[in-house]
Amino acid sequence: MATPSELHFLFVPLVAQGHMIPMIDLARVVAGRGPRVTVVSTPVNAARNRAAVDGAVRAGLRLDLLELPFPGPRFGLPDGLENVDQISAVQRELYYPFFKSIWAMAGPLDAYIRALPRRPDCLVADACNPWTAPVCDAAGVPRLVMHCPSAYYMLAVHRLTSHGVYDRVGDDQTAEFEVPDFPVRAVGNKATFRGFFQWPGVEKEHRDVLHAEATADGVVFNTLRAVEARFVDAYAAALGRRTWAVGPACVAASIDDDADAKSGRGNRADVDAGEILSWLDARPVASVLYVSFGSISNLSTKQLTELAFGLESSGRPFVWAVKEAKSDAAVKAFLDGDSGFEARVRDRGLLVRGWAPQVTILSHPSVGGFLTHCGWNATLEALAHGVPALTWPTIVDQFAGEQLLADVLRVGVRSGVKIPAMFLPAEAQGVQVTSADVEKAVEELMGPGPEAEARRARAKELAVEARAAMEEGGSSYNDLTDMIQYVSELSRKRGLERETSSTAAAAVASPAAELRGKMNGEKIGADASLSVQS
Repeated sequence: MATPSELHFLFVPLVAQGHMIPMIDLARVVAGRGPRVTVVSTPVNAARNRAAVDGAVRAGLRLDLLELPFPGPRFGLPDGLENVDQISAVQRELYYPFFKSIWAMAGPLDAYIRALPRRPDCLVADACNPWTAPVCDAAGVPRLVMHCPSAYYMLAVHRLTSHGVYDRVGDDQTAEFEVPDFPVRAVGNKATFRGFFQWPGVEKEHRDVLHAEATADGVVFNTLRAVEARFVDAYAAALGRRTWAVGPACVAASIDDDADAKSGRGNRADVDAGEILSWLDARPVASVLYVSFGSISNLSTKQLTELAFGLESSGRPFVWAVKEAKSDAAVKAFLDGDSGFEARVRDRGLLVRGWAPQVTILSHPSVGGFLTHCGWNATLEALAHGVPALTWPTIVDQFAGEQLLADVLRVGVRSGVKIPAMFLPAEAQGVQVTSADVEKAVEELMGPGPEAEARRARAKELAVEARAAMEEGGSSYNDLTDMIQYVSELSRKRGLERETSSTAAAAVASPAAELRGKMNGEKIGADASLSVQS
């Protein structure tokens, strides 16, 4: 069995920030245990994540990025469109050719693996990259599937599918149902509890995803048992697959002393991290609300202005990553000018127009609340830093994240969002939460009172457990140890199988070649010789 330092892992994340960030975090954690790790990427995505990988290299880890060409132009995509967050809300027709392009990366990946002097010991594939399965099968490489959403969400979708709940409610997106055979009571509808690729037109892709998981050598979750043990174990039992909880991997980023690596995690920030730190240093402990909706969730202009007015009237300091300000002229006009929003809140509000260094912000002691879209990445970062959440889900698994934060862990306050904005009537203009709702929710989260104090205490306790899980002897540390040992043994077995197969092929080839030579020597016709194959 190979030692950890002799192992080579390939990580293949989906080209979306909410998937690339945790997989690169986990790749760093694995490299920290000895193996060499290569993260498969594309030119645009490699440039975005170079700072985090370079920081790992400076720390002495064997972590590198592999850039494969992205075949988007073959499928009608603009050159340079290589990440989900580059597709705007008005370009939804690009999603299908985008995923077709991702599936077409199988050829370049296969060529890379075959060109290596020795096969990788394991490929860790994002669950949304099922096209890696036939590549691994052909090369005899062990394959693990990594889920970037929570185990809570994945188990709920599995239960709803296996019990036929989706089929029973039909096309009604808002018909309420309870998740059957679930560790806790969970209620939702198709609009808020839909699995990835469970949409009309991508049935083949959905079948690919299910088959790739069912045939994987194991399943990995970026979570910790203190938070999700019952969901992880139930999912493992349902699939009958070895399953490991090895997170939160973001803890590795949060304790990194490399400021450039921390601030450049996921993408280069659109503001100097030092300026943000100076601004936060001037605020009291736990007084600042951080506001961010991740990389792909967007608010309508009307909803965004309601949020802004609510933040303004709350009277509390805040940092807001307003990515819409980079592309929406109406939002930019609302923020700008002598009497614009930014000018009115200048004394206590800091706006980041684009990508913000999230871990840098959440790890600062002045931050006492996080208004979040509840993507699993953001949820884990809130938990790892002991920051209570104001929940504002927008799509797919984020509503499950809200339930976990607010109902199960009791460290979240709901904003009042009920369904994704796409299911609202046009006259609503995307608004579900008024400025008064925002003001009330911010006060509930950040203000005094026994409930708020209990929520803050629970958040701090979870942060301690998150760090303990990743330390030597912790649950995630031990799960990762077991995973690496499992990969080492599995790789050894697959190597022996390849050697046996090659030997058998050579044994068949030798008499076939001898027979061909004899046939040629006796000048038997070409047609006869074609029937003899090695």
